[in-house]
Amino acid sequence: MFEEYIGKSQERTDMLQPQQAQFMAASLGQARSFGQGDALPPGWHWMYFLQAAPRDQLGRDGHSKRGDFLPPVTLPRRMWAGGRLWFHDDVLLGQQHLKRSTITKLEEKAGRHGPMALVTVTHDISKDDVLKLREEHDIVYLEDRKPGDPIADGPEPDDMEFSETFQSDSTLLFRYSALTFNGHRIHYDLDYCRQVEGYPGLLFHGPLTATLLLDLALRKIGMDQLKSFSFRAMAPIFHDEAITIGGRAEGDQLTLQAINSRGGVSMKAVVNQEA
Repeated sequence: MFEEYIGKSQERTDMLQPQQAQFMAASLGQARSFGQGDALPPGWHWMYFLQAAPRDQLGRDGHSKRGDFLPPVTLPRRMWAGGRLWFHDDVLLGQQHLKRSTITKLEEKAGRHGPMALVTVTHDISKDDVLKLREEHDIVYLEDRKPGDPIADGPEPDDMEFSETFQSDSTLLFRYSALTFNGHRIHYDLDYCRQVEGYPGLLFHGPLTATLLLDLALRKIGMDQLKSFSFRAMAPIFHDEAITIGGRAEGDQLTLQAINSRGGVSMKAVVNQEA
């Protein structure tokens, strides 16, 4: 079903303004400044190449209605399931870049809690035909949660060699939604979370969790050693939770995890280093 969407592409250009990165640093509480020609930190590209869907083209969840670029999957709930990133060269601020997005995979299957659909979109960010960053973005569609459905805590954490705590709050979620022009209501509309999607609180953004893990990795290995990054969301994090992020070195890899306040792993990630 929807096979005709495989291979469908769209392109966007963006002049990567340093001010957006400055806002991101402020939101994360980082004392750093950005100017023309500076390298964009890994994971911060999600603030650029944004889709500006008109208000009347939004669905109930605040996302763009499906059927234009993404296939018209009828399952109501959408989640960022994970992704893989390959870093080829610095993405420099103050320069115009091109992002080409292509639907590369579409799979429908029965999950543990009902039918689900997985869509993978490959994004290539380039400058003057030179590839800078490749990303595979996994989107999962699910049925509505049923009353009484338990909230997943996530698997037991692995042992870690290093870790730190990050405190989530609703202001950060609002700011990140604004920076990424993300209208998904699960991140800012508490009544929608509780009454429609059955969650007790606002949900922490998956890519923001991934960004925190990437930032931790870079403080361990340095930007020059970063080759690729993969991550998988496993359980929700809510807006008032203290998040433990950490990991350990395993050869030329760092294995990372984000642990929610319920004690389970909400995201697992792997960083591969340059040989």
